[in-house]
Amino acid sequence: MMNAVRKTGLITLCVLAIGSAFAQPKKMTLKECIELAIKNNLDVQTRGLQAQTAKANLLQARGNMLPDLNAGVNHGAQQGRSINPYTNTYSDANLNYANYSLTSNVTLFNGFSIQNNIKANKFAYEAAGMEEQQQKDNVTLNVILAYLQVLTNEDLVDLSQRQAVVSGQQVDRLEILNKEGAVSPLSDLYDLRGQLANDRLSVVNNNNSLETARLTLAQLLNINYSKELDVERLTLDQISFDYDSNTTTIYQTAEKNLALIKAVDLRSLSAKYNVKANKGLQYPSLVLSGGLFTNYSSAATTQELVSVTDRQSDSYVNDNGTKLFVFNPEAQYQSHQIAYGSQFKNNKSTSFGLGLSIPLLNAFRVRSQIATAKIQEKLATVNATATRTQLQRSVEQAYVNLSAATKRYQALSEQVEAYKESFRIAEVRFNAGAINSVDYLVAKNRMDQANVNLIVARYDYVLRTKVLDFYQGRPLW
Repeated sequence: MMNAVRKTGLITLCVLAIGSAFAQPKKMTLKECIELAIKNNLDVQTRGLQAQTAKANLLQARGNMLPDLNAGVNHGAQQGRSINPYTNTYSDANLNYANYSLTSNVTLFNGFSIQNNIKANKFAYEAAGMEEQQQKDNVTLNVILAYLQVLTNEDLVDLSQRQAVVSGQQVDRLEILNKEGAVSPLSDLYDLRGQLANDRLSVVNNNNSLETARLTLAQLLNINYSKELDVERLTLDQISFDYDSNTTTIYQTAEKNLALIKAVDLRSLSAKYNVKANKGLQYPSLVLSGGLFTNYSSAATTQELVSVTDRQSDSYVNDNGTKLFVFNPEAQYQSHQIAYGSQFKNNKSTSFGLGLSIPLLNAFRVRSQIATAKIQEKLATVNATATRTQLQRSVEQAYVNLSAATKRYQALSEQVEAYKESFRIAEVRFNAGAINSVDYLVAKNRMDQANVNLIVARYDYVLRTKVLDFYQGRPLW
């Protein structure tokens, strides 16, 4: 019976354990965080809409090359004396009328303004796409920074908890010795209790910092903050501290690949062709036009022959003194309204024209547009130069930061190893009563601080490598 109860209890515990495992939230990978942040980021969405607007402008610029086509329909009614649109004569009848037209115009030449405007909008559209990608890149870097900050604080929480465990073990040992009256001096126990309280405070502070880092990451992902937000660990043990690039190579690669540089170059090209498009407005424009027209009138009638009869006239022929009157044939007609469809077909007319418009004076509008476009072109050139200068400075600064982070990490690694051994010896001597609590705590605090510095330096190095990888277009995860 007892075995059955035990088996039932074990099965229940296993089911609960499995259920608890499945209930745990899935840890988010760095890739998932970046994809979610890009999807939810409002600035990225804004850039996307701006790119769509630029695409619509490009489609319109291309559409300006095509002929326009317009249809016109005009229906009306006239009362009293008016001109019959069918006979073009005056009539006093009430009538209904309709006019239909189909017209088209196409610009044959206008100083290549349309063609240059198409190129300007094409480069503007491509620039908008690059600016959208640049915004995605910015989000990616910010998420990586926040992600690494979460991992940093997780490691600091884990370290502070282990430090508190070590201090707690020493307090427990000294309290046992104190009960046996073997602690001398008693200040050692209180020193260790103070250290334990300090370690527990570090745990609290590090947990607070961890939650702040999670909040920052949640805000970048544009999701609701939750303490359950958890991320996967990175395999930092495989990191190589020998970065295989220099500032010149990194800058040259970044200049070729970065969406930021492509965007400013495309904006410069767009501004250049915008100047040409406005200059084209100074030239005469040649326009071909044509039209198809027809109309309808309720007054339009036709006469139908009904019969022909001979009617005596006043004229006669003298036949040997006898008057023979002349008979003339007289036709009888019946009036019929011309059908709508017949009028629509019979009244058709066409027109073609070739027009030349020569701009002589337009209140200096075109001249002002050209001057403004030239200024915009210079601004785009200055912006492109400034962006390249800033990129070069950023690359140089990032490389210097990486070199400093590498040296710092290597130095701290050696320091941690030395302080670990120092603390191990101090702990053995303290347990043996050979040193007091002050010496023990000095050794412990030096090791603890070195471990904290090493954790921060490790993630700082990772961040510096990610920045340089970003400049070179390398995968960031």
